[in-house]
Amino acid sequence: MGTVEETYESEVRRKVTRTSYKIQEDMTDEEVRRKLFAAYVRKASMAGLNGVNGENGRRTSSTTTTTTMTTQAAKLYGKDLSVYDDLDVDTLLSQLSPEEISLLAKEVDPDDNLLPPSQRCSYECEKEPTGPLDRKKLIEHINKQALETPDRPEAKPFVAGVIRGKKWEPPEQSEKEREADEQIAIDMGDEYEHALNDATQEEIIDLAAILGFHSMMNQDQYHASLLNKGQPIGLGWDGVTKATQPKAYPAEPPNLTDIDKTIRQVQEDDHTLTDLNWNNIKNISDEKFESLFEALPENTHLEVLNLTNVGLTDRVALKLAEALERNQTLRVLNMETNFVSPPVIVKIVKALLKSRTIEELRAANQRSQVLGNKIEMEITQLVEANPSLLRLGLHLEYNDARHRVASHLQRNIDRRRREIQEVRCAATIRLPRASLKQNIEVPESISSLSPSPSPQPLTPEPPMSETPEPVAPLSSDPSYPADETPSEPI
Repeated sequence: MGTVEETYESEVRRKVTRTSYKIQEDMTDEEVRRKLFAAYVRKASMAGLNGVNGENGRRTSSTTTTTTMTTQAAKLYGKDLSVYDDLDVDTLLSQLSPEEISLLAKEVDPDDNLLPPSQRCSYECEKEPTGPLDRKKLIEHINKQALETPDRPEAKPFVAGVIRGKKWEPPEQSEKEREADEQIAIDMGDEYEHALNDATQEEIIDLAAILGFHSMMNQDQYHASLLNKGQPIGLGWDGVTKATQPKAYPAEPPNLTDIDKTIRQVQEDDHTLTDLNWNNIKNISDEKFESLFEALPENTHLEVLNLTNVGLTDRVALKLAEALERNQTLRVLNMETNFVSPPVIVKIVKALLKSRTIEELRAANQRSQVLGNKIEMEITQLVEANPSLLRLGLHLEYNDARHRVASHLQRNIDRRRREIQEVRCAATIRLPRASLKQNIEVPESISSLSPSPSPQPLTPEPPMSETPEPVAPLSSDPSYPADETPSEPI
């Protein structure tokens, strides 16, 4: 036993020694293996020397740390490690035969990532390669070998209905668990318990559907309960749930709109063309888009323009933005599912500020699904400055932009509703009483409803003079004072 006392200053420095081995190209595999194995033996001896040290005590101060280490003499194969210090490992390995080297290499792992796996693995295949790897033949050989290999014999053969081994039995519940189950039980009364006990399976399923227990049934059971069609046969609690057969919907008919004809109608300002639909028409050339957009500023009858899934790009979308600035009749623009970039969408929204006739704009599902914070804030500011836009179809990711746009659109809708109400009130025609008497005609169907005449004869009205007398306004007129309402019925 020996005691070693080491003193470390506040700044600890550690010396690390790395040893590199140079492998020459003309070295044989046996010589390479000997060198690597010698390095591994040296590494293992150093690790064994460092691993047998134990710490006895430690005294710490503010400036220095003094550690007292008790070192036990390390031994390898019954001898101290100091005996092996003077031995030359390379000389020892050179005295071994190739068979002994291979046996020694199988017992130790060189732990070197630079070695190929074939040299680190203890398994060595002595067979010669039969040729290049054929994956298909290898899989066929494995499958064939698996089918030809007999199964392991069972200690107890399988017999239908006979339990092999020990049958599992649930453990008995403790008193606390039984008391907890009894406390959870709900007393619903004799009437409800009797009704539930005598209920059939179909009635229980109907009750679950009424109470909203969707996880206890499939879709067919739920809809059958709501529509009172009767439960399907074989789909009870213990039945096998099958997937519902999808309904075959006919394909949408192709859009047969004549592009050239509609372009001529827009150029000629045809009053019959108020709704133009080019949705889902493929292979529309840029020249035709440009012809349509160049004719939009001069058109005064087109109100709805649908350009969904027509392959609209930035180049022609900029022409559309220029046309929207000068058009005064277009109300609805739908350009969803195209290849328009976010900056061009901003220019289209900005073009709406000049015309202020567009009430609905839809431009979602473009090339870029996410517009970005900067683009969304620009669109929000442009929408807030637009008093005529009522609906906007865009996917906004940020909550601030969505809330501000929704609030402004709601204010525009409220303002439009108030304007319509004011126009209706201003356009209301106020007729005098005499004109009302002359203009009101009772239909024959209404006059024939009374089977007998009134028992009291009506007082005949005096003949009207040629010069009309001033007529009092109606009582429903808000401008007429309440205390001057005429007593005569109209």
